[in-house]
Amino acid sequence: MLQAKNRVGLVFFPAYDWAISPSHPEREERLLYTQDQILEEGLFDIAGVVELKPDPVSLADIQRVHFCVPDAWSIATESHFVSAGGAKTVGMAVLERQVDKGFALVRPPGHHAMRIAHGSRGFCNINIEAVMIEFLRRKYGVDRVAIVDTDCHHGDGTQDIYWHDPNTLFISLHQDGRTLYPGSGFPGELGGPNAVGTTLNIPLPPHTSEEGFLHVIRNAVRPILEDFKPQLIVNSAGQDNHYTDPITNMNFSAQGYAELTTLLNADIAVLEGGYSIEGALPYVNLGIVLAMAGLDYSKVREPDYDRRQIRQSAAVTDAVKDVTDLILSCWRGREVLRERMLEKRDCHRRTRRVYYDTDGFSESQQEEVKICDACGGALRIDSVSDRGPHILAVHIPRKACTPCRQAGLQWYEQAIVKRFDRVFLQDGVEDRFIVKKN
Repeated sequence: MLQAKNRVGLVFFPAYDWAISPSHPEREERLLYTQDQILEEGLFDIAGVVELKPDPVSLADIQRVHFCVPDAWSIATESHFVSAGGAKTVGMAVLERQVDKGFALVRPPGHHAMRIAHGSRGFCNINIEAVMIEFLRRKYGVDRVAIVDTDCHHGDGTQDIYWHDPNTLFISLHQDGRTLYPGSGFPGELGGPNAVGTTLNIPLPPHTSEEGFLHVIRNAVRPILEDFKPQLIVNSAGQDNHYTDPITNMNFSAQGYAELTTLLNADIAVLEGGYSIEGALPYVNLGIVLAMAGLDYSKVREPDYDRRQIRQSAAVTDAVKDVTDLILSCWRGREVLRERMLEKRDCHRRTRRVYYDTDGFSESQQEEVKICDACGGALRIDSVSDRGPHILAVHIPRKACTPCRQAGLQWYEQAIVKRFDRVFLQDGVEDRFIVKKN
């Protein structure tokens, strides 16, 4: 019997009862073809490759991450609870040493879901990776986590959730936001004032091939991970960079994804996008699983694969090298950038407008975070959407210092309920979630 070098746990959850529409790119067939391919290739006959069964996450798991408006039951279906539960199951198996690595092949996806969720955007309602990570932190004491998002679309939801967290490194490789939804993820987006440099965005030009992706991993992502020294590496494993994907413009292949997986050496992978249901997903996922198991993936090929047809141009190569050098420069200069942001200030404020493309409405946010040298800073967000309601959300980080925790509690206690439909408190220190309603 063939023996995997690394024990790998797989979770499948196609979500038969959830769909945006029967013909939408984000539908159950995304996983069914992969499931068939893995069974046909006999991966579960390999010693060390095992299937795990997901349990749903709890309401508390979601509330640890999100302010769902008006509540979690209005935002998330049972399928969302189970999808996040698939990632949680994999994470538990890894940290309890049942397996060395895990891959949650689940849907619905999650990386466009932000800390405040009024509805669905980018096919995402709750953030699967963040729900898993915060559960693992609470249960197992994990502190420093790196998330590398290799979906073709910028992981703006994950970025938002960890924007102020100095203990979470978020790196997103994606097609340039000037050419693709959600129109964000530029090198200047480096994190909040208490966490400058722990958000890193690497926008790649359309038609980047494996040469470009692997250059970024080798020359930027790996060195930065080695500097950050995370206790856990999570790959948001979107597969819509594939050359056959119908809604993107990149030239990555199954072989490229497998090699990226080997180089990245993540502990946990969570499926995000990828909409070439027959031409890409079965081959890409097969390559990823073999790479995680430490097995030969050299014979994994799409039927129409021709490297010459998807080779990137010299101009793309130059652009990829330039952005790689720029991101390394941002990382190495992060302390200087942070000092500039912290000078003579007590709070940092920003105003944003968030578009919920799947549901078709907008949200306005006014955000304030306490400037702090000791923690991520207490955070409050005044948020209202086009369809209501108006809420105040107060977040106290899990490692909040005493002054920041006191500031967060004061914000919550002094909030005038009549001004808001709801006032939320997310107290990471005591792991509690409270709501005041008008």
